[in-house]
Amino acid sequence: MTLTIEIKPEVEAELAAQAAARGMDVKAYAASLLEQAAQPPVREPRQQTLSEFLMNSPLRGSGINLERDKDTGRDIEL
Repeated sequence: MTLTIEIKPEVEAELAAQAAARGMDVKAYAASLLEQAAQPPVREPRQQTLSEFLMNSPLRGSGINLERDKDTGRDIEL
């Protein structure tokens, strides 16, 4: 694909300087910048909720009893 864009002279100068610093042709450098900009953003993986973790656990369906006795505490004198 051929694309023609108009940019300010100072932007062109900066683009040329960055391309030269990388040992690249200005057109190739500009094309690489456009390719990077066109990539979808990388999303951080969402952390699982506790319920999702437990539902995907290898122990799911094993019949293990993970319930505990309800502790009502103890009486203390103040």
